[in-house]
Amino acid sequence: MLDQLIVGDARRISPEAPIPVVSFGSETFVPGGAGNVARALVSLGASADLFGVMGDDSGAGQLRATLAQYHLPTNGLIVEPARPTTLKTRITAQRQQIVRLDRETNRPLARATQEALITACCSALRGAAAVIVTDYAKGCVDQRLVDVVLQEAQQFNVPVCIDPKPGHPLAFHGCALLTPNRREAFELAGLPDPGATADPSRDPALLAAIAQIQRTHHAASLLVTLSEQGLLLVEGQQPPHHVPTVARQVYDVTGAGDTVIATFVLARAAGASSAEAAAIANLAAGIVVGKTGTAAATPEELLHWIEHTR
Repeated sequence: MLDQLIVGDARRISPEAPIPVVSFGSETFVPGGAGNVARALVSLGASADLFGVMGDDSGAGQLRATLAQYHLPTNGLIVEPARPTTLKTRITAQRQQIVRLDRETNRPLARATQEALITACCSALRGAAAVIVTDYAKGCVDQRLVDVVLQEAQQFNVPVCIDPKPGHPLAFHGCALLTPNRREAFELAGLPDPGATADPSRDPALLAAIAQIQRTHHAASLLVTLSEQGLLLVEGQQPPHHVPTVARQVYDVTGAGDTVIATFVLARAAGASSAEAAAIANLAAGIVVGKTGTAAATPEELLHWIEHTR
């Protein structure tokens, strides 16, 4: 997935329709989707293999160039010529996103493409510290891929952590971590959301949704992202652990969930406890939402925030 950010200046309203006229200023391409997760990992000093599907078009060429710019590998990307490379274009002015244009398809992969992707993913499991599966409901992640990766990863004792898409229902039995946001948690549980309470760790509706997800998917841990309320970590039968938000300024929430799962998984792989990893992930998310567009946190930024939030 490729993210395109166009930044301009909006000073007048179009005479053709009640919409702002944006004068073009600059254009930036950054990795999106799983590419943004890999970027977040590499930005924090990890090494990451990246797997996914793209087309054989101009977007694919730009995606390869963009990944190379961020020192991300491209050998795990499978080409399906009949498929467009997913491109999300965001136009902003005065630090406000005006519109987003998506060029994509969510049709299922061709069988040969699916098998090539599964083979590529499984070939990298030996020696891996963890696997992160990010489902954006674009046809790339399906039940067969999830089942095979979970089964193969178990043989190498590699934890599989999943960022789910409830509108694309899959079973994740035996995964180490699920990272839905609040809306996704209620959708996964099949329960209505009556609205947030002041203390997420005592929110009866949210806790009921989490309990239902645990019964359905048997995930070892859940890390629920809660926007301005921070994160809620639930592990097995342990009491919920709330990590309040630390964001000082919020300019753009694009990719914040990617940052959370990448940072949490990396911190756990480095030896942090789940509570420590959640705190670090919360800090990283607070950093990226203070930037414009799809962004990443650096070790220097994290260390600075840790020093100033003690």
